[in-house]
Amino acid sequence: MSLHMLGKDPQSKEGKSATVYYDDVSDRYLVQGLKVLDDERLSQLDLPAHETVVEIPKYMVEFFPEVNGGGGAVV
Repeated sequence: MSLHMLGKDPQSKEGKSATVYYDDVSDRYLVQGLKVLDDERLSQLDLPAHETVVEIPKYMVEFFPEVNGGGGAVV
């Protein structure tokens, strides 16, 4: 597996979260963010037991190549 960091949240106080990665072997994105623990929001999702949900700030979508015109912003 070869992960490529596409971008970190420039507003993160500790510089650790949120982060967007791309896995070029599986052709998938990995998103690191705050784990959603709010039962009200979780109850609105069809979430299998083997999955979890994380949240990232809306402005973090700029790191997805499909959003920013094809090129991944690397931080």
